[in-house]
Amino acid sequence: MAGTPFEEDAAPAAIGPQLILDLEGFEGPIDLLLTLARDQKVDLAKISILKLADQYLAFINQARRLHLEIAADYLVMAAWLAFLKSRLLLPPPPGEAEPSGEEMAEALAFQLQRLGAMQEAGVRLMAQPRLGQDVFARGAPEMFPAVIRSTLDVSLYDILKAYADFRRKSEHQSLRIAPTKLYSIEDALERLRHLVGRIPDWTVLQSFLPEGLVDPIVIRSALAANFGASLELAKQGAIELRQGETFGPIYLRTRSRDDS
Repeated sequence: MAGTPFEEDAAPAAIGPQLILDLEGFEGPIDLLLTLARDQKVDLAKISILKLADQYLAFINQARRLHLEIAADYLVMAAWLAFLKSRLLLPPPPGEAEPSGEEMAEALAFQLQRLGAMQEAGVRLMAQPRLGQDVFARGAPEMFPAVIRSTLDVSLYDILKAYADFRRKSEHQSLRIAPTKLYSIEDALERLRHLVGRIPDWTVLQSFLPEGLVDPIVIRSALAANFGASLELAKQGAIELRQGETFGPIYLRTRSRDDS
């Protein structure tokens, strides 16, 4: 028969867009035939065996031209389909006891229908809920870890207030004021009584302050204490006080016996 499927230069039938056939993606030549039969988009009981044979032979030739390795069972199926095609196209020889082409075509269609039914049953079976994955037996412990996600629903004011409270607690320190030794009136009286007999002339009050005072608060307290002590001594008649103008310097001297 001219134009066998094993000729290198045989032109494949028109099969639409070209594609590269990876025969390892099928589980056998029957699986490949079922895929090609479904491309006819008709019921498997009404497929055209001649068209299916042409499609299969065209795919095999295309694979051979692309130098793809083809398993032996695919080549056996190609030879058998070529034989089936010849039996369908030519009248059967007289007195031959072999099955006719129509019977062989019906047997192939039955095989395709059975394989299609098996695949559809497998798809429906795998789509059923699985025990331990989609459904669980009563009392069976769950093997999935619990995932807890915390969501904070707060405003910007709440965030700033929480930050301020934290900083206030962490930076809180007790204020401790070191005690300051102020100059008292008693100290000034004792000092002025000791110096009263040594100041015959008028002397400004600030000159009687103790030496070595640095702190302004202590200096002001010493000045106030000396002023109060000088008033007390003037009241007792031990010294005299004089001030030439308002807010002017205050002078003092020892009171003489003649003035008393």
